[in-house]
Amino acid sequence: MQHTSAGVQDTDIQTGLSAEEVARRLAQFGPNEIPEKEESLLHRLLKRFWGPIPWMIEIAAILSAVAQKWEDFTIILVLLFANVFIDFRQEAKALGALKVLKEKLARRAIVRRDGEWQEVAARELVPGDIVKLRIGAIVPADVRLIQGDYIEVDQSALTGESLPVDLSPGDECHANAIVKKGEMIAQVIATGTKTYFGKTVALVAKAERDQRSHFQRAVIRVGNFLILLAVVMVGIILVTSLARGDSFMEIVRFSLVLTIASIPVALPAVLSVTMAVGAVKLARHKVIVSRLVAIEELAGVGVLCCDKTGTLTQNRMKLGTPAAFNGFDAKSVIHLAALASQQEDHDPLEAPIFEADQRLGNTDKPYQNPEHFTPFDPVSKRTEAQYADGTTVTKGAPQAVLALCPDESEKESIEARVHEYAQRGERSLGVAVKQQG
Repeated sequence: MQHTSAGVQDTDIQTGLSAEEVARRLAQFGPNEIPEKEESLLHRLLKRFWGPIPWMIEIAAILSAVAQKWEDFTIILVLLFANVFIDFRQEAKALGALKVLKEKLARRAIVRRDGEWQEVAARELVPGDIVKLRIGAIVPADVRLIQGDYIEVDQSALTGESLPVDLSPGDECHANAIVKKGEMIAQVIATGTKTYFGKTVALVAKAERDQRSHFQRAVIRVGNFLILLAVVMVGIILVTSLARGDSFMEIVRFSLVLTIASIPVALPAVLSVTMAVGAVKLARHKVIVSRLVAIEELAGVGVLCCDKTGTLTQNRMKLGTPAAFNGFDAKSVIHLAALASQQEDHDPLEAPIFEADQRLGNTDKPYQNPEHFTPFDPVSKRTEAQYADGTTVTKGAPQAVLALCPDESEKESIEARVHEYAQRGERSLGVAVKQQG
């Protein structure tokens, strides 16, 4: 996705932008933040009393008061306010979720300006700024990597990817990703609402504004038809009663009975309560419902197409059944994989390996204490651990590990098994061991 802002390419990496240029671009592009347009509490509350069905409910309440039917008046108001309260409360939860998204933006950034590195508020970044991304940092804006070997970033909050992604010079990195490994210099290419994260927030805001779903429109059509029918019938009764000389109060009472009978006074409340019960049940399964109508909308889905495996799954790796070769068994393969890993790294790819190893009771070698450990990098595509007894264990991409093995008798069988795993959508790791003597 290319979205480089105008004027970004003219920044000197050694000096960065000048204070004057930063001020000019800040005026041109605006601050690096998501503008917040809060609707007033009163407006959010009052708009729930506005619409065809609320109007007819309110008219029915007025007619009840005129006819002095106070029991009916009370029931109608309870239904009206119950519906307003439930809908208003659910919207408040959705707005709260939107604020949480905004608060996740990085607060500080290391940027080069006037030839010096300095720490500034992330909102002060502008397109063209030269920033430093270090391990543990939150990427403050959409950037293009321009100097350094590589970095590994966690983009799961944005893309749903379960594993960190390796990026090198020339790649783009989105705002709010977390740097897990490495250090690089990058150039800001988009800020604020122009970032990938900003567009995500805008979509959430748009979803909140577009309140009428297909389900709501269907309900409104039914309500409008009944309202129109009631108005026509009340009009006929009014004309007929006046022609017959009936008293005004009798006309009001009869119109009230007809209005309450024909208008779906309780329909909004019943629908809101029903879907709120569904939201509570979904919450028990850790499903967040930002809008009640989404429950009915999703229930009508026949085919769901999605990508990004971590988005709709548990975002957790699971170890399959190991394939052992050259006289090894599955238990040995798992233990060797643990020996070629570092538990303190908390790598999501290695966590299930340690869990399985401990479950199997493999404790003959303390994998916390190798004499030398070579971490994974995108060039070698493997890790390697050397132990005091001369044992060297390596783990990584099957092709990279196979290239280290002098015995190629099992090569075709191993490649066939890797291909089989790939067809099932599973990720393969190769493990090999070299023992002294």
